[in-house]
Amino acid sequence: MSIPARDPTGETAPLASERRIVLLVAILSSFVVSLDSSVVTVALPAIGRELGGGLTVQQWTVDAYLVTLGSLILVAGSLSDNVGRVRVVTWGLVIFGVASIGCAIAPSGVFLVVARTLQGVGGALITPSALALIVAAFRGAAQTTAIGTWTAWSSAAIVAGPVLGGVIVDGLGWRWIFVLTTVPIVLTIVLVRGIRSEIRPPTGARIDVVGALLAVVGVGGVVLGLIEQERLGWASPLVVVSLIVGAAALVAFVPWERRVAAPLVPMRLFRIRNFAVGNLATLSIYGALGMMGFVVTLFVQEIWHFPAWLAGFATLPPTLLLLALSPAVGAGAGRVGARWFMAIGPVIAGISMLVALRTTASPAYWTSLLPALIGLGVGIALMVTPLTSTVLGSIDGPEAGVASGVNNAVARIAGLALVALAGVVLGGGMSVGGFHRAAVTMCVLLLAGGLVSAIGIRTPGRR
Repeated sequence: MSIPARDPTGETAPLASERRIVLLVAILSSFVVSLDSSVVTVALPAIGRELGGGLTVQQWTVDAYLVTLGSLILVAGSLSDNVGRVRVVTWGLVIFGVASIGCAIAPSGVFLVVARTLQGVGGALITPSALALIVAAFRGAAQTTAIGTWTAWSSAAIVAGPVLGGVIVDGLGWRWIFVLTTVPIVLTIVLVRGIRSEIRPPTGARIDVVGALLAVVGVGGVVLGLIEQERLGWASPLVVVSLIVGAAALVAFVPWERRVAAPLVPMRLFRIRNFAVGNLATLSIYGALGMMGFVVTLFVQEIWHFPAWLAGFATLPPTLLLLALSPAVGAGAGRVGARWFMAIGPVIAGISMLVALRTTASPAYWTSLLPALIGLGVGIALMVTPLTSTVLGSIDGPEAGVASGVNNAVARIAGLALVALAGVVLGGGMSVGGFHRAAVTMCVLLLAGGLVSAIGIRTPGRR
């Protein structure tokens, strides 16, 4: 009979036969969440034509999902550490599946927006818990390799979403995007039931309700203000109030977490060097990647006049490179340490974005944009897995859910902030000059992430 392995914290790891199921569950659940956040963008014109509501409904079809997802991730991370990661993943999958059906049958724009809000709740429950499952189920180099595989598929979903969405919308209609989402959800729920060992630390700690409210109001307010400023302007009362209330809640969050007995985010985690530096690098790197996905797709459609499906295929090279290289990179980082992977990867990606300065109004994909995307893909593949492994590997198993929630929140807020500010960089509209300014901005952010990693990350001593 197999004896469950225990890590130094005393947390029981799943049986060896369950680890493959855990990895598959984490990949499928995170893939669905990541895919849904990107695939819907190409369906917005069709949604507007059928449901009406103009730009407002189109904006909130995207924004409602992102606001609830971004603002609830921290709460979900703490929840998974308290009530069990398998249980929270299951809740998230059920909520996400029900909401997807609601989106598919939406009779009006308001109904669709409400369903998308509920999808964000399900996505927030899934995201930190899925990664925490991997952290608790795998140890050592095997953990880094597993995170590399998970990272490849999760990131691939974000980039491949426009391709898949364009094909489905043109061939079947926009509602089928949400219908097809339910298929992997049902499969994942079945697989979750095969995990017999609940991965949960026996702490029995209470949830920090006040901290949760401050986190939701703070993150949600800031995200709402940054998103809506592009449509309403910085002087809008909604934008001003959202930013002020959100910022005030975030400022109050830190002292509250320092004094509460069972904090939502233990501030002591940020005294751990790799965790603090890794999240600072995440802020810079994922801000650049968030802007990249938005700006490149917009440029090839509005300036080069690519159709939606072709624009999706044009941005596919980074996905393919990520899928091909991430597992090997994860294994390599597990053997020699993550520091130089995290330092060199962003530098390669940043310099590659300068190649995009060769773009003009005349389509020259093969000689200008493709080389930039190939270099970007290599850089992403080198840095994403080691970055995730370093941040989460610096935290003991029982707090892996909190660590995952913090890192996911940082990554998503960084991307949202840069997408929201893209209008300022572009000068109010897409142009060749605006695209070049965005490429330089992305380069600076990526180089900053590499510099922070090179200076701050430390390789733990071998046992």
